Amino acid sequence: MDVDAAVFDVFGTMTDWRSSVSEELADIAGRAGLRADWPAVTDAWRHRYRPFLHKVLAGDLPWRPLDELHRLALDDVLTEHGLGALGEADRDELVRAWHRLRPWPDAAPGLEILHGSRIVTATLSNGGVGLLTRLTKQAGLRFDCVLSAELATSYKPDPRVYLMAAELLEVEPRRLLMVACHPDDLEAAAKAGLRTAYVPRPREWGPDAAPVEPPVDVDLIADDIVDLARALAGTP
Repeated sequence: MDVDAAVFDVFGTMTDWRSSVSEELADIAGRAGLRADWPAVTDAWRHRYRPFLHKVLAGDLPWRPLDELHRLALDDVLTEHGLGALGEADRDELVRAWHRLRPWPDAAPGLEILHGSRIVTATLSNGGVGLLTRLTKQAGLRFDCVLSAELATSYKPDPRVYLMAAELLEVEPRRLLMVACHPDDLEAAAKAGLRTAYVPRPREWGPDAAPVEPPVDVDLIADDIVDLARALAGTP
């Protein structure tokens, strides 16, 4: 595929948010003497992610950093699951769990292959610049650049986010590849004029999650980030 740069979704595509956040919930809330089905609480927290983004994009909420939206969603979920006794400091620490997500095993090796190629790599996530900088550093994910929807004062799937990435990387949209495991992200990127690559993450929502079908018109489907990198770099 003839592209100059590739931008990557992070939550889900490059990192295993579900087990990472579940373990931190069990640890932090457990120290406070609370007990719950932590994967279920994590799923409920994540399920509130898109509704909050849509409220911002619809103008029903003012734009604010993702950490603040995560905190609003967390407060709702804790109340819903009878965990309202959790203190403020612990809630703040749980929001920062999204800064410490573990990468999928293929993510770092795939980026290393691309680092040795002509392809420029960057994040393109709804996470803030600070969040993404800390996350990629602790996870060992070597991107050439950290880009965030925050730089467009918006959130994906707003087309301005994808076009902002092309502008800042100084590449034409048709020569910029969006890599994600989420079909709606790729569909929005394609509408903005980007090329798209689908990487399946069947365990993103746990071992019993329903399979996700790739977008019909995606440009490339790869088994994982290593497979993607080899295809882009032209290596066996």
